[in-house]
Amino acid sequence: MPIPEKLHVSVGFGFGAKAESSVILGQCWAKRASDDGVNHIFIAPTVGDTARVLDILIHELIHAADDCQNGHKGAFAEAATRLGLEGKMTATVASLPLAAEMLLLAETLGEYPHGVLSGAVRTRAPKVPVPATPGDGEAGGRISSGPGTQGTRMLKLECPCCGYTVRTTAKWLAVGFPSCPSGTEMIAA
Repeated sequence: MPIPEKLHVSVGFGFGAKAESSVILGQCWAKRASDDGVNHIFIAPTVGDTARVLDILIHELIHAADDCQNGHKGAFAEAATRLGLEGKMTATVASLPLAAEMLLLAETLGEYPHGVLSGAVRTRAPKVPVPATPGDGEAGGRISSGPGTQGTRMLKLECPCCGYTVRTTAKWLAVGFPSCPSGTEMIAA
């Protein structure tokens, strides 16, 4: 599986369902998805260890060589295993011999020139303490320009007798729990 002559490798978040986006360490996009006809590989900004980045990059380069045709099966799985990746094919890690090689290569290359985003392990930007820098006002507050945490959450209630369900907010539950049409007080589901 030859690696494409040209490809783009960037630091960036993987794209997936909200629940899985926070655990995507690397992602490769097929040539057909790009206007320039080139594979795009993203390494999560939450990873800072050089050897681990190289391990993730090997996984994604196999996808690029395959142009994402086999997912994590077939030719991809065979190449990954031959190169020394092991574990679940959707979340491979370097085998002990490959990890040793990655450590030597990382030592030769030097530190990964990237500042890890430690608050970025969630799909929404949390409010965390951030040290103040001169001229920026108070410390704390948001750590990204992305969407904020959802303020209103609909909570599911159900009747323990008949199973009737409704959704409401915590504001109204503070006033009191509603009753189902038969008159039984509902409980949180």
